[in-house]
Amino acid sequence: MINTSTRWPSPAKLNLFLYINGQQENGYHELQTLFQFIDLCDYLTITPNKTGKITLSPDIPGVKTEDNLIWKAATLLQQHTSSVLGAHIEIEKVLPMGGGIGGGSSNAATVLVALNFLWQLNLPNNTLSELGVRLGADVPIFVHGFSAFAEGVGEKLQPATPKELWYVLIKPNVSIATVDVFTHPDLIRNTPKQSLNALLDAPYENDCEKIVRSVYPEVDYQLSWLLEYAPSRLTGTGACVFAEFNSEKEAQEVYSLIPDNATGFITRGMNTSPLNHKLEEYKSLCKI
Repeated sequence: MINTSTRWPSPAKLNLFLYINGQQENGYHELQTLFQFIDLCDYLTITPNKTGKITLSPDIPGVKTEDNLIWKAATLLQQHTSSVLGAHIEIEKVLPMGGGIGGGSSNAATVLVALNFLWQLNLPNNTLSELGVRLGADVPIFVHGFSAFAEGVGEKLQPATPKELWYVLIKPNVSIATVDVFTHPDLIRNTPKQSLNALLDAPYENDCEKIVRSVYPEVDYQLSWLLEYAPSRLTGTGACVFAEFNSEKEAQEVYSLIPDNATGFITRGMNTSPLNHKLEEYKSLCKI
């Protein structure tokens, strides 16, 4: 065990496109999507201990500890490895909940990666990803740590290198549960599968956008506003919408005009996760 407190980034992601190709008997949806990380992060300060207990602070309103993906991920790792070690995890929330930018899944992945290192378990990333997919379909991409084209339910990953653009990200004043989108009767579920090259050459779209815009007028309003300035769309199945820009200056100009009834961020696309960078940094420090 590495007996010290360390601070870990838990980055958001964007779905640069998202197509739903079918639905499995277990209810999970077959999809094709292009994931890219952004430099907007939650942060987890993790202090390992020998108590065998996982404790969190502060409490997140409306979320029981045993329902928190951070606690679930740590407990799953304990059970899988029969570890008798514990940890206290302090949470700094930056990412909006229900926004479709992967906050909960990213938190789970950060815990798996960080505790695997701090508890010195030495599990390979493939094993961590297999554990992570039990917690959510997006967890493996955050463990994997590189931008990727994903298929299946999100677990089949092929490395990709989309342009690292600047984004204006807007979170309307509404939270959207993934299950509400994926269970909507009018959701498109039969978009034909295509090769990655074909998808990269076509205009990027999100099959969930039509449903979300029809059910949540706040999202429709913000997306319509943003479309006046740049190519814009919904990310994932949440409430966040984003527009892409070639420079920080262009993004700043639009960001300064965001309506008062929304939360906004300027962020940069990253094809290597900040979590990967931090893990390599801590590994180097341990070798000194």
